[in-house]
Amino acid sequence: MVEIPQDFVLATETTPFPDIERALEEPNGLIAIGGSLSTERLLDAYHQGIFPWYSEQDPVLWYSPNPRMVITPDTLHVSKSLAKTLRSNKFQIKVDVDFDKIIHHCRTVDRKDQTGTWIDEDMVNAYTQLHHQGFVRCVAVYQQSKLVGGLYGVALGGVFFGESMFSLAKDSSKVAFVHLLKYMEYSLVDCQVESPHLRSLGAFNIERHAFIQSLQELL
Repeated sequence: MVEIPQDFVLATETTPFPDIERALEEPNGLIAIGGSLSTERLLDAYHQGIFPWYSEQDPVLWYSPNPRMVITPDTLHVSKSLAKTLRSNKFQIKVDVDFDKIIHHCRTVDRKDQTGTWIDEDMVNAYTQLHHQGFVRCVAVYQQSKLVGGLYGVALGGVFFGESMFSLAKDSSKVAFVHLLKYMEYSLVDCQVESPHLRSLGAFNIERHAFIQSLQELL
């Protein structure tokens, strides 16, 4: 059973996050529990390299894992097959439109080796509010005018904190991801935790302290 330090509990809206270096090793990166998903709390969290991640019916859990998976425009890897898809122009891309549909698909799409979703109604409401305030951006991918892929995340300074993506057509989420890296002028994209899919696109792990240093330089 994991022992949670008393001061990890965010008892009030003004309770600060603990020092990031105190994040637990198991579960990796857990740094706080509770609190709300208010705009102020979320922006404070992202500025410190912290994000919410929890299952429905659980309290809000806040993480800053070590290592951290990131990607930059320079490390983006486009495979030959993906390059062919990009050249085909079979997809159309739009930025900052259809956010409600994108987050809905991210919440409901079936994912391999995963049951349920971490995007509950509170998260939908919170990130929708951030989108209206300009802190959350999205990339939408269409095929014959139908939304078939996309992604969204928190955009602060030169950093894009990726939250979720979905794909209803082969390569559609990859097309959104490539557009984000090549055309939206972010120096660093936070991918949060490692996955083979992201690594295949050029994402790599860095130590948490290096990630936090990058945030201090780019935000």
